[in-house]
Amino acid sequence: MLTVKILGPGCSNCERLKATAVEALEMLGANAAIEYVTDPAEFGRYRLMMTPGLVVNDELVCAGRVPTTPEVMTLIANVLAEEASRS
Repeated sequence: MLTVKILGPGCSNCERLKATAVEALEMLGANAAIEYVTDPAEFGRYRLMMTPGLVVNDELVCAGRVPTTPEVMTLIANVLAEEASRS
């Protein structure tokens, strides 16, 4: 199953990123477990220097900004394609 994590302190940019990720998943027709992580210790696990951060299947794919919905769709598709090529 696809997992998506939003890393951040809970600011408005974090909320915007979460909404953008949900919209991108809906447009892709993908099901995912979405988690909101506010623990700064977890940020270090992903080497996140600036929030918000977007993690797809345990890979940090965007940090420090809120990407557009099409960008998030591409980021998710890239992670899925990379994982498929490893299988």
